[in-house]
Order: sequence, then structure tokens, then C-alpha cells
Amino acid sequence: MSELLRVTVDFDRSHLIFPTLIGGILILLGLAILLTHRRAITGAGAMWAETLAGMDKIRFFGTLVLTIVYFLLMVPVGNLWPNTGLGFLICSIPFVALIGILYMHERDARGLVPMLIVSVVAPTIVWWLFTYVFALTLP
Repeated sequence: MSELLRVTVDFDRSHLIFPTLIGGILILLGLAILLTHRRAITGAGAMWAETLAGMDKIRFFGTLVLTIVYFLLMVPVGNLWPNTGLGFLICSIPFVALIGILYMHERDARGLVPMLIVSVVAPTIVWWLFTYVFALTLP
């Protein structure tokens, strides 16, 4: 009877419960959308061709590559200084700077200086807030 009242938590895997659950729900909802709207989806080929032809490919693919590299580097850099959040801070500063430069229309000193200041100050404030105010560690 005492076994029914005991709870054991596997802390190495417990954090995966909700992401797995949400991922499964999203897959089911995606399949439901595909099944119920398959005619509209298959008939949208011309719309997608027009969208792809008119899009800013450099900014789209640049954002995609920068975001993937940012997330791939954050944990290995953070492992150099575990539980300090420096992986987040060190990776976020160049990420914000490069995204800002990518989306600037005119890349002159007048626009670059404030953007570079923001790329240093904003991640630093977020890192400080999470580390010292909320006592949460970032990667």
C-alpha cells in the first residue's frame, strides 16, 4: 500500500514530458488541417510560386542560418562556463548584431552604432535579469 503513495521523478528525463506532449498535439492538429483542407493546400501552388519569387531570399535564408547557428552554438559555448548563462550572453550579442545588420536598409555609421549598442546592452540586461533577479540559469 505504501508504494501507491510514493512518487519518484526521473530528473534526467522529466523535462521532456511537456515538449513531447505539445509536439504530439501539434502533429495531430497539422494532420487534421491537411486532411480537412487538402484541396485548398494542393491548389495553392501558384500562390507559393509567386511568394517565393517575390521574397527577399537573402534576409529569409540569412535569418534561417543565423538562428540555426545561434541555437547550435549556445549550449557548447555555455558548457565552457556551466550554470552561468554565458553561453546565452556570448552567443546572443553577435546574433542580435548580425540580425540587425541583415535587416538594415542603409548600413551607415549613423544606423550601425545604435544597433551595435543595442546588440550589447539588450542581451546583457536579459542575462542579468534572468541570472540575478529571477535566479534562473540560461544555456
